[in-house]
Amino acid sequence: MLMKTFIFLFFFSLITSSVSKNTIKDHIERGSSLSVEDDSHVIMSLDKSFTCGFYSFQSNAYWFAIWYTNSKDRTVVWTANRNTPVNGRGSKLRLRKTGAMVLTDVDGTIVWETNPTSTDVSIAVLLNTGNLVLKNQKGEIFWQTFDHPTDTLLPSQILKKSKNLISALRSESFESGYFGLSFNYINVLTLVYDGPEISSVYWPSPDPGFNVWAFGRTAYNSSRIAYFNDLGIFNASDRMSFTATDLGLGIRRRLTLDYDGNLRLYSLNESSGLWSISWQALAQPCNVHGICGRNGICIHGDKPECSCPPGYELSDPTDLSHGCKPSFNQTCDKSTRFKFLPLPYTDYYGYDLNFSSPISFEACRDICLKDCRCEAFSYRLTGEGVCFAKSALFNGYHYPQILGTMYFKVPVGMESQKYASILTGSNTTCAAVMLMVGSPFMYESAKKKVKWVYLYSFASAIGVLEALVILLGWWLFYGKNELLANLEDGYRMISTQFRGFSYKELSRATQNFKVEIGRGGSGVVYKGVLEDERVVAVKRLGNVSEGGEFWAEVSTIGKINHMNLVRMWGFCSQVQHKLLVYEYVENLSLDKRLFSSNFLQWKERFEVAIGIAKGLAYLHHECLEWVIHCDVKPENILLDGAFQPKIADFGLAKLSQRSGQNTEFTKIRGTKGYMAPEWAHSLPITAKVDVYSYGVVVLELLKGIRLSNIIVHGEGKDEESELMRFVRVTKKEIEEEKELWIEEVIDPRLGGLFSRRQAVKLAELGHSCVEEDRNRRPTMDSVVQLLIDCETE
Repeated sequence: MLMKTFIFLFFFSLITSSVSKNTIKDHIERGSSLSVEDDSHVIMSLDKSFTCGFYSFQSNAYWFAIWYTNSKDRTVVWTANRNTPVNGRGSKLRLRKTGAMVLTDVDGTIVWETNPTSTDVSIAVLLNTGNLVLKNQKGEIFWQTFDHPTDTLLPSQILKKSKNLISALRSESFESGYFGLSFNYINVLTLVYDGPEISSVYWPSPDPGFNVWAFGRTAYNSSRIAYFNDLGIFNASDRMSFTATDLGLGIRRRLTLDYDGNLRLYSLNESSGLWSISWQALAQPCNVHGICGRNGICIHGDKPECSCPPGYELSDPTDLSHGCKPSFNQTCDKSTRFKFLPLPYTDYYGYDLNFSSPISFEACRDICLKDCRCEAFSYRLTGEGVCFAKSALFNGYHYPQILGTMYFKVPVGMESQKYASILTGSNTTCAAVMLMVGSPFMYESAKKKVKWVYLYSFASAIGVLEALVILLGWWLFYGKNELLANLEDGYRMISTQFRGFSYKELSRATQNFKVEIGRGGSGVVYKGVLEDERVVAVKRLGNVSEGGEFWAEVSTIGKINHMNLVRMWGFCSQVQHKLLVYEYVENLSLDKRLFSSNFLQWKERFEVAIGIAKGLAYLHHECLEWVIHCDVKPENILLDGAFQPKIADFGLAKLSQRSGQNTEFTKIRGTKGYMAPEWAHSLPITAKVDVYSYGVVVLELLKGIRLSNIIVHGEGKDEESELMRFVRVTKKEIEEEKELWIEEVIDPRLGGLFSRRQAVKLAELGHSCVEEDRNRRPTMDSVVQLLIDCETE
């Protein structure tokens, strides 16, 4: 009898165990937990597609994760504790009675927890979509993993503003990397490399001549939503869309930002458990910025390969993403002599210390030699010499179609080592060709000298032909009497993208400069009508003795394009006449619509604040040359027919180094009352001077009066600017917690018709922008984000 009882209990336990293993639940209830030590203690979606539980990554290292059940490698789509794995013993995931889901390590330390909006949570459920949700008995969801993506987006999962995908650091790793997918401040879905040293947008292409329109995208909306459905169709609010090559229902898919920085759509073969790529953002891997690290060069091909330039060696041979380091001591010692090692078909994106064109090779080389910050220069000869001096070497790439050559600056005494040819498919090695400073074209044999005689003759013939073209161009535009005196300007005019006007044309268009519509830091602006009946604004520059400022403005504006920046149509460069032709903006400048009886209403003022911020953010953070305006004020903010602002007067603008190097100015620039304290204190000038000026303009939009005036109060006749008084008074009222403080400081002409939330936000931003310590001022891209978040009322 005892034996029968034992056998019965034994088989009962087997049946119970088998049933428990085959009836894994899709949820955990309030008060229950999952343990890292119980392999069967996981939850699985009802259709068995997704599993959630502890995922073993390395020996004694676990993540709480969600993965595809049927994929061969258990592909993870979400992790809770991505950068902080827990122990293989004693770690637990609990759904507490408070409604919070908490992950603890072996010692009880809380590694990760949710923050639900209600304590009414009764259950955690893994849905068939791969979404882990916390909900109550009514089915209301209070928290979900779909709101907290890692590197993967699943069908029906929405990527919203302030949410992003972050790549893994390397293959077979869940640690956060440096590549990100998110909406930028102008509502465009972008891929960004955000590494320890640089931050760079690489998709859509940031190259000159490209913009979001070239990719069928738009920035003209305030929505930020992206998702793809079960058919494999992806749509985003910026009009970004694509479809999977295997379009249709019944296929498991995922959109993943891979560790190499490329965004790919994958489809799962259920029978083999393997993934195939059904779409990817970038066909050429070398278009991903930062992939080969500092100084590294990416070799274009089906698979990215990283190489080091001449004079450099791998920083970490086991990880090419760490880039290359110089095999010499970089120094600014004036006694050190330098030479240049050339590498053809190679370029580095960004970090342009200097751009010059047209220019000779020798002049380009000298620019790099004389500047301690210069690490290399690129020189291209495509009809005219183009020079890019580089302050840092990031985003290097080698491609046979690149016409220029990169010259790397190294000490003369450095040993001439051999280095591998980076030409694709070449297995040979060749000696590094060294271009010696002072004697770049010296050759040993007479045979080579004879060859160069022919080359010099050919180059001379080309030079003569080029000179004839320049002379012909100037003859046609300005006549033979002024031709020789303007030879250099003629060369520039032929190479520019803008139309050249004669002085007579513009004098006739403006009725001999009759109607003045404004004055800027570099000249007077007149209204004009061209022969094709286009209305234009013609700026006549004041000091044109050398034309340097004129060509600086033409060069600067020629590289920028933004809806909140005034567009340039052409110019005149004729002896002492230097004029710039702009689009005409109907509602004139901001000062005429803010400090007059015909004032702007609140909605228009807030839109103006956003538009100015977007324009400055573009100049500071997205523009190829990273421009500092230097004279932001109401007179330089023009308003179009819809009262959208357009920033004008780039005559004082200066280019900044993306690497953060301070820009030096030889004289104080800007307008009193809008100038940052750095100017008076002779501190290095950065983009934060524009932030300060923007803060003054914002506070003037709020108050409706000039804040740059000096006021005197008290018998001691202490002087104080209207701006400082305004900031002091409002800060005091805020500290005293007055309920109606914003109503007391805002422009009374508005009659109380304004958004209090928006007004408070503008006041707070204005205060932070005019901080005397520039390090406490925000950046313009963060200002844009704050204003957009406050835009909907």
